[in-house]
Amino acid sequence: MKTATNRVRGVEHDIVQMPQVGEAAPYYEPQGNEVAVFEAAYKRRLPVMLKGPTGCGKTRFLEHMAFQLKRPLVTVSCHEDLTSSDLVGRFLLEGSDTVWHDGPLTRAVKVGALCYLDEIVEARTDSTVVIHSLTDHRRKLTIEKKGQEIDAHEDFMLVISYNPGYQTVLKDLKPSTKQRFIAINFDFPQEEVERKILVREVPGTKPEIAQQLVAIGRKARLLKDHGLEESTSTRALVYAASMMAAGLDPVTACQVAMVNPITDDPELADALMEIVQAHFS
Repeated sequence: MKTATNRVRGVEHDIVQMPQVGEAAPYYEPQGNEVAVFEAAYKRRLPVMLKGPTGCGKTRFLEHMAFQLKRPLVTVSCHEDLTSSDLVGRFLLEGSDTVWHDGPLTRAVKVGALCYLDEIVEARTDSTVVIHSLTDHRRKLTIEKKGQEIDAHEDFMLVISYNPGYQTVLKDLKPSTKQRFIAINFDFPQEEVERKILVREVPGTKPEIAQQLVAIGRKARLLKDHGLEESTSTRALVYAASMMAAGLDPVTACQVAMVNPITDDPELADALMEIVQAHFS
């Protein structure tokens, strides 16, 4: 699936086009019934919330599903400055004229794409409110600046992601918003699945190397309750395997991919490096 990156007043969003004939699906290894649940939600065009820690495969899962459903995918990475206008659109000056430019949400609504709001709680509250009319029986998008209501294309579907363990009381989704979605829980894959992912994602990775990396990741995640803000993700394991495939020694590869990015605390870094060195002495 081809990806184009667009920017509207500093809001970067990816538009993944319809899959081409003969193109391979983005690799995703199912862990439960998430594929069946998503397909059922799509049949009824119900909005979906993907819940789980950073780097556990939520985005890859959605890319995989968009391919299988043969729908374009519009992805918006939410942040604290993201406003409803960034999503819906705005009037911009072009020479002496004022021209309306659709935002990524409006474009997705019109063409029947899957619209993915990644880490929705990072966005401002008004951004969350604007999606409410798209998440119930109305399936409409209100463009207040134009005085318009747009009926969502019959194939349009809204998907958001949410990391419950990362949020605070002051920065969380309201229960009234959560209840508008079908929720699919994600977690890091089981050991056997995670090893399979590493071997598939990084060609040339030997099974014994994948086993060692997964073992390190499992032990490192136990430190989540002892000072680490984030767990060692599957993505981090893939990065470590990639660095090793590029010729870096295993200990250094693990340090730059699995230790340095997640902590600046010397004691926690030392604890993580002890785990690494125990497996790659």
